[in-house]
Amino acid sequence: MFNFIWLTIAIISLLIWIYLLFFRGQFWQANQRLEPLNFKLELSPSICAVIPARDEADLLPITLRSLLNQDYTGNFSIILVDDRSTDGTAEIARKVAEQLNQNERLEIITAQSLPPGWTGKLWALEQGIIHAQKRTPSPDYFLLTDADIEHDKNNLHQLVIKAKQENLQLVSLMVLLRCQSFWEKLTIPAFVFFFQKLYPFTWVNDKRDRTAAAAGGCILIEHQALESIGGMAAIRQALIDDCALAKAVKSIHPNEGSIWLGLTTSTRSLRPYPSLSSIWDTIARTAFTQLNYSPWLLFGTLLGMILTYLVAPLSLAIGLVTSNWLIVSLGLLTWLLVAIAYLPTIRLYRLSPLWAFCLSAIAFLYTLMTIDSALRHWQGRGGMWKGRVYSQP
Repeated sequence: MFNFIWLTIAIISLLIWIYLLFFRGQFWQANQRLEPLNFKLELSPSICAVIPARDEADLLPITLRSLLNQDYTGNFSIILVDDRSTDGTAEIARKVAEQLNQNERLEIITAQSLPPGWTGKLWALEQGIIHAQKRTPSPDYFLLTDADIEHDKNNLHQLVIKAKQENLQLVSLMVLLRCQSFWEKLTIPAFVFFFQKLYPFTWVNDKRDRTAAAAGGCILIEHQALESIGGMAAIRQALIDDCALAKAVKSIHPNEGSIWLGLTTSTRSLRPYPSLSSIWDTIARTAFTQLNYSPWLLFGTLLGMILTYLVAPLSLAIGLVTSNWLIVSLGLLTWLLVAIAYLPTIRLYRLSPLWAFCLSAIAFLYTLMTIDSALRHWQGRGGMWKGRVYSQP
């Protein structure tokens, strides 16, 4: 009886992976890339980059320099919003601009006190955007980027070409995340894989599909589109602000292909995650938010993670113990499909193909992080980021 029950479970797991590989937007192929585009702009639009920065002095000498050195012929300015930093973030930013003789391109403003109902990052972005809108003329586009992003020198130019060539209101890049330590290699590519599975990029980029997502580290958004959705105030409480912004933009431009999300290997995040606890806290901060704080969705997610990722290795072990070679075969086949699906993301991060066989163990870690995210929410500790705990429903 036990073998029959487990055989059924093993078949369900196999069918799940057949669906994921062939019927979920080919998310696993990681093939939505911002490729170099040969397109001549008749007139380069004006752009203002807005950088929310809270205690980012260590990374700004590299990341801010990469923005100041952009190979872009249009009017390009940068507003850095110093969000009450205690490490000299503003002073370091000024020194970087002075070293490059680009003081006129960079403007630093100090963030005001965080009002109720706002997250820190969105409040900082809102202040930078409002400040830029007071200029005459106001910018045509905003580049919303994090202080830990090192931009390729042609990144801005390629983002603008993509937006203009395809009439897009929002273009976003999932930048290459840092993947150097053991824990980064174990968990970071999986994070990108899970994000693509949750929001298949081909569906996001399909004007006929309602799926919407963006990656907050690098978003180019049209000024007019931002005004159309009511600015950052429309999503001021969102902890997963990038996807909320993409959803708002796509919803006001149905059937127009208004957003695009892709991968890149030339623009990257320098944010270090040297320990398991640093990665754990990052995932636990928003995992339960992604489930709309629903216990039922949490239960469904845990069941789905078990069926999708843990059944294959368990089938192999159970089949060997019980000498049921059919269960062994199903476990091996499913595990192979898991590895095949994960391999393109592993290649994106230039890791050994052997890492592809670790996804089941990594998924178990992410399952524990999701449970912890729910526990933190119920204990009133959810949404913590850089010393702030945001109230949640």
